[in-house]
Formats: sequence, C-alpha cells, structure tokens
Amino acid sequence: MFSNWFLKSFRILLLPFAIIYWLIIWLRNFFYDKNIFNSSSFGLPVICVGNLSIGGTGKSPMVEFLVGCLKDKFKVATLSRGYKRKTSGYALANENSTALDIGDEPMLFHLKFPTVPVAVGEERLVAIPQLLHDKPETETIILDDAFQHRSINAGLNILLTDYNNLFTRDFYLPTGDLRDLKSSYRRADLIVVTKCKPDLSREEADKIRKEIGLLSHQQLFFSTIQYGQPYHITRFSSYELNLKTEVLLVTGIANPLPLKKFLEEKSHTYYMMAFSDHYIFRIDDLVEMKKRFDKIDVPNKIIMTTEKDAMRLMKFRTELERLPVYVIAIRHYFLFGGEAKFVEAVTKFIANFHNNGKSSIEIQSPVSMRSGS
Repeated sequence: MFSNWFLKSFRILLLPFAIIYWLIIWLRNFFYDKNIFNSSSFGLPVICVGNLSIGGTGKSPMVEFLVGCLKDKFKVATLSRGYKRKTSGYALANENSTALDIGDEPMLFHLKFPTVPVAVGEERLVAIPQLLHDKPETETIILDDAFQHRSINAGLNILLTDYNNLFTRDFYLPTGDLRDLKSSYRRADLIVVTKCKPDLSREEADKIRKEIGLLSHQQLFFSTIQYGQPYHITRFSSYELNLKTEVLLVTGIANPLPLKKFLEEKSHTYYMMAFSDHYIFRIDDLVEMKKRFDKIDVPNKIIMTTEKDAMRLMKFRTELERLPVYVIAIRHYFLFGGEAKFVEAVTKFIANFHNNGKSSIEIQSPVSMRSGS
C-alpha cells in the first residue's frame, strides 16, 4: 500500500514531463490531421486492435478472439511488432520460430492457430507488403497494438480501454498511462471497455457510455475476463484449481490485478513472483522459482503462469517437465449479449470491403478530425 502511494506521488511530480509529452503527441496528431504526415491505405481490409494507454487492456486476447471468429470465414493474417524479441525487421513465423525470434504474443498466436500466417515487423508500413508477398492469398490483416501508429490508415479501428482505468479518467505519461491523445478515440469504430466486473449493471454501462461521448459512427461494447482451466506447460494435462491449492504465481504482464483477484477467489492462497511486462526469463529466475516453490510447505501446491509468460519460459522446457507449472488462458466474454453484434460488425466490414472491389494500394490521409486533449 505504501509503495502504491509512493509511486502515485512520484508520478505526480513528473507532471511537467507529462505536459511536454502531451505537446509532442498533440503536434504529431496535428500533422497527420492536416495531411502534413501521410497515412497509407491498402487494398484489403485491415483491422487495427489497440489502446490509448500502455498495456494491460487485453489486446492479445482480443486478437485471439478475432482470429478464432474469422479464420474459418476469411484468410486471416496477423501482424505485430514483436515486442522484446531478439531479432529485428520483418519475419514470418514458421515451425522453427521461438518467442525470442518473434515475441511472446505472436508466438502464442502461431501455436494456437498454426494455419494462420503470423508476421512481425517494427515498421508495419514496410511489413504489410512483405506479408502480402509471402501470403498473397491473404484476405484481411489484423494489426496488433497499432492504433497509435497512424502511418497506416486501418479500415476498422478497435479501441480497448480498461474498466478500472478508463482513458477518460487517465493522464499522459509519465504522470499517467496515456501514450496518445484522449481525443484520438474519435478515430475508433468499435470501442470495448475491457476487464469489467461480471455483474456490471446497465445503469453503470450507460454512465460510461455518456462519459466516453460516442460519435454517430461508433459502437460501444463491454467485456469481462473469462479464465480457462489451467493446463501443464509441457504435458498439457489439466488441473482443477480448488480452495485447498496454494499457488506460486509467476508472471510478467502489464496488469496482473484481475489474475490476482481470480486466485484470491479460487485458491487457498497465492504467492507472487512479479516481473516487468514481456520480461525475458533467465536461468537464475528459474532457480529462484524452484526455491520459492519448495518453501511452500503444503502437499497441494502448483506454479501458475499466463500463456504469454509460458512462451518465454518454454526455453527451459526440460527443467519445466519435472515441475507442476500450469498455464491459465484468458478470453474476452462480452456482457449484455454483445458478442454476436461485435462479430457481426467486424465480419460485415470485411465482407463489404471485398464486395466493393477495392484492390489497389494507395497513399492517403485519414479524414481530418478535431485535435485536442
């Protein structure tokens, strides 16, 4: 509690830097709005999944959700930056790829959907033509975490915002978590308030709707986190979590709070080894994990991690074989029956794009919008 208070107090002291940061991103967006900086549009439906803040809104599970819904209807491909990978430039996942080659999230997409092309590239403007060259049959591309990258004008923008830290209530880095202007939400077509409490009332949802201030072309959805059954990291055998289980939680994700709340409800108790987001695990971390686990003096105990963390732990596969390390998956569960409407909106966008016969690549700027904070 003291550390949280100290962190908040320290971030408030950084307000002058936040104002400078706001000015920089305001100027950048202004140049795009005034066509001084150009955006590229491509001759196929491009779907962008992103947010206005730094991490923790559920972008990866949303990309997974979209791929799962679309892969049997269209030839889908994903394109990510490949954050914290040990390589650079464009790369297309193959049977020899690892999380160190392409990043943890793209590796997870590749393992879950082996028939779907998964590409990475820091410069998405360069990577998209390369992806289309490698996979010319591609009918739609899902861009992971690209909302703030305006060099590409996506046809459909999906903006995520955390219920516990709505962009309307946040402030700019480093005082807050915003990395883009609040007004940039106007570029979104579908807005999803993620990580809601499961019993969110319609009255509270309506208040959030008014707070965001939806435009006529926008649709708003609400989702909560739904956890799957834990499975062993190498053997894939399932585990039934119960109130007698003590858990050592090992994770390096942006926002572990929902997972911690889940363990508070579903296990006897849990201990945590917390790492920075996308942390690259070392052998020393594995040794420490074993020590911490051995100190838990009960028979019913496991080590738990997330799917993204598992991608970065798999380089220790031999050692993990002998440990009860279980992985827990998460997915978006739409509230108020919104899933069908959400999927319909995305599917309709792709179908309409192809029906309109767009087939060329052109350079253009997005429709100018009013800049602001």
